[in-house]
Amino acid sequence: MTEQDQQAAAAPAAPPGGSGAAPEPGEPAPDGTGKGGAEEAEEADRTQNAWSARRDLFDHSPRTMHVGGGSVDFGGSFGGGDTNVAHRADVTGDVIMGSKTVHHWTLSGLPAAASVSVSASGEVPRATLDRLAESFVADDAVLGDLLDRLRRERVLVLSGPRFTGRRTAALMLLHRLGVASVHALDRDTAPGALADRFAGAADDDAARPRGHVLCDLATRRGNPLREPHLLAARDRLAAQDAYLVVTVGPTAVLEDVHPAAWRPPAAEDVLAAHLRARADEATTARLLGLPDVKEFLGRRHQPREIAAFARLLVRHAAGEVTGAAVAQFSLVTLEHQVQEWFEADGTAVHLRDKAFLVALAAFDGGPYALTAELGDLLYRCLQRTEDSSRVPEVPVFGTHVGKRLQLARAERYEEDETTEWGPVTQTKAAFLDERVPLVLLREVWTGHPSARPALVEWLRRLADDGRPLVRTRAASTVAVLARTDLPSAMALVIEPWARSKRFRHRLVAVNSLTFAHAVGTPNIPRVLDDWSRHDDRRLRWVATRAYALIGPERPQQALAALRGAVRRLHTDATAPDDFDRETAGELAEAVELLLLSAAAPAVLAALRAHLDDDRPVRDLTLGGFVNACRRTEGDERHGTPLVLGWYARASTGDPASAHGVAHLWREALGDPHTTRHALDVLRAWVLAADRSTAAEWALAALLPELVTTPTEHARLGHLLRTMPGEDGSPPPDVAARLLTTLPHR
Repeated sequence: MTEQDQQAAAAPAAPPGGSGAAPEPGEPAPDGTGKGGAEEAEEADRTQNAWSARRDLFDHSPRTMHVGGGSVDFGGSFGGGDTNVAHRADVTGDVIMGSKTVHHWTLSGLPAAASVSVSASGEVPRATLDRLAESFVADDAVLGDLLDRLRRERVLVLSGPRFTGRRTAALMLLHRLGVASVHALDRDTAPGALADRFAGAADDDAARPRGHVLCDLATRRGNPLREPHLLAARDRLAAQDAYLVVTVGPTAVLEDVHPAAWRPPAAEDVLAAHLRARADEATTARLLGLPDVKEFLGRRHQPREIAAFARLLVRHAAGEVTGAAVAQFSLVTLEHQVQEWFEADGTAVHLRDKAFLVALAAFDGGPYALTAELGDLLYRCLQRTEDSSRVPEVPVFGTHVGKRLQLARAERYEEDETTEWGPVTQTKAAFLDERVPLVLLREVWTGHPSARPALVEWLRRLADDGRPLVRTRAASTVAVLARTDLPSAMALVIEPWARSKRFRHRLVAVNSLTFAHAVGTPNIPRVLDDWSRHDDRRLRWVATRAYALIGPERPQQALAALRGAVRRLHTDATAPDDFDRETAGELAEAVELLLLSAAAPAVLAALRAHLDDDRPVRDLTLGGFVNACRRTEGDERHGTPLVLGWYARASTGDPASAHGVAHLWREALGDPHTTRHALDVLRAWVLAADRSTAAEWALAALLPELVTTPTEHARLGHLLRTMPGEDGSPPPDVAARLLTTLPHR
């Protein structure tokens, strides 16, 4: 019997509106063309059983979300569970909801009173340079190489991402060079006019050379900084006995110019230098040892944020601010960074880059190419929101991946991605700080409501995607939105998905509610309780699937809801043909998932206690149990059955669970509704024992527990004497050995 036949024998699992259903009126086709049709829907909207759907959910969950109740197959353990799930949900929820206090800290790398204007020319005050020198720290070898190059070439182009201290480094290079003064040049100086800024003869009375700094030189495709520009400037600088440092970002347009790369020093070194400039050594050492400081340093903050943190720590040491302010500072700086990204004109981040940031928040830790592709899809949605009359356009070739990730404060790395064909190595991208996706999505959803129509359209397109990773991340994104604004997320996204005829949409609704519960969104169980009693069978289906996923955290309540649902099915069926087998199958699959979760012992005890309540509950219990017995480690065809492995461990450490497994096996084998399916599964266990000594020992211990009557003895004896081997081959030798374990009549 095939797996599909076995599923049908236990309880049909096809949900309403399954394979072959056409798109609803007004819904886009899976490819987004709007044409739709039964043929396209049949190809794109295949149903998926609860077990494989949960596997996809676990495989593609973002790192900030943990769905509790993982089975042995997914890194958990029967009866163990993850004791940190609730704590992580609280922490994740706190990050999503944001800091609770409004702070007005200056995040500039320079003190507010000592900031250097880069928008117009002017001399940088000597006091500012001296103050910066007190806390400036850099690798001596790197700094020495830069100084040598500046002395030799007179002009140095220093390249680095924003807010890495490149401006401070430029000023300190000139300061270390011993210049008499430093003049800031206008950043809007045209590259071709750079040399003109140094017209005139040298000052014969000057005892020391002069320094110039041009921060964030503006370049464009049609107006790049070229080598001839630097050569002309060098001649003028040499004539004046002057030096120039130009800072540029990763996206600067350069031709035949080889900039020096600026890499900021270690965060702990920067913080220690700033503290020593403001406090004595003993206070510095005490502050550096604070747990909140160590956590801050592990977040890979920018130098400007570290400098601001140092000022806050000094105030904390003086009793001016509380420890809570110190603990919150890291999150506050992260919130400010995200707000800068999405300001209308603060950082001049292009709309396409903003769309990429949102996509990276949704697909954090996912394949970079996929993130970029779906970021461009969001970019088109945003363009339509900004100007519905304009045809959305996306450049075929855009910013280099490295420059894009620098803007996003993200990293690129190689890692295996789980697919239906097995692990595949992918180039992935992730934010350096795992909190960024949560803060960013909250900021976009609540801080920029005008972006909601585009975001909702984008999420609906993701829910139609054929890739499980894309649909899973659509669900996790919606969960963050629900944590910040549950009514809007329910009305605009989750409930329309839950009521859809499309299987994929309903499944994404299930996963959205599951993730939302995992991050601490209140009232999700109440939503499921209401939907489980709703007249709309699609909502009942969503509630059933979701119970199976959040149930391990509240197994008694989940099982009570499933029992109530199956009883209502029987009550509502006025005739045998009216019985909803599809929903009954979903309920049995929910029991199956609960049995294969970290809450398995509690689930098993509750199932055994209520087994004989009534016929509907008995069918639900035994159908779910036999389904669970079919599952193997790693979903491998020849893997060890998960429940058999659980029984082997429980035999020595959890006798109540071991007796419970044996009891449900006896009931399933003896019940006319499940006998055939149970014998098929037990036959598969015997074949597993033929391939594994451990499985044989476990089954040899279980079989005697299944014989308490002559009928049970005859049933198992007949199975072991007559069953064929793999693919119709002769009976396996293990069958004869297992036959000897049965007690005498």
